[in-house]
Amino acid sequence: MTTLRLARDLDAGAVGAILSEFVDTSDWMPRIHTRAEDIAHAARMIDLGRVHVAEEDGAVVGFCARNGEDLDALYVAAKNRGQGIGKALLKHEKAAVDQLELWTFQANEAAQRFYLRHGFIEVQRTDGSGNDERLPDIQYEWRRETV
Repeated sequence: MTTLRLARDLDAGAVGAILSEFVDTSDWMPRIHTRAEDIAHAARMIDLGRVHVAEEDGAVVGFCARNGEDLDALYVAAKNRGQGIGKALLKHEKAAVDQLELWTFQANEAAQRFYLRHGFIEVQRTDGSGNDERLPDIQYEWRRETV
């Protein structure tokens, strides 16, 4: 059973590890930060109250970070992907706002499929000159449908 909750200080290590694992297992993704910096980044986001985690049997298996309407991160541990955890995290964030914006890399085809499947539309593509990794990216947007 997956539980979602606001991240606590002690979750920074697990959140940072999931982020590092993604970088380590994506051959197109350059490592521009150390694993320790990934944990420190996770700790900063948690301190700001922006992170929710997905937990199974007491272990953090995924997380998302949102700053207002900006979905800054959504990652699931490799062994837990394809089990609906990302969908649950995204649903949780969509329930809190009327619209979300996010960026993903053009090389991340799985993320593109995921966001399109969950109602996001492509807004723009860039050459990557505006992000730290210098990788071409795509901006997506989701808006709650009004009845």
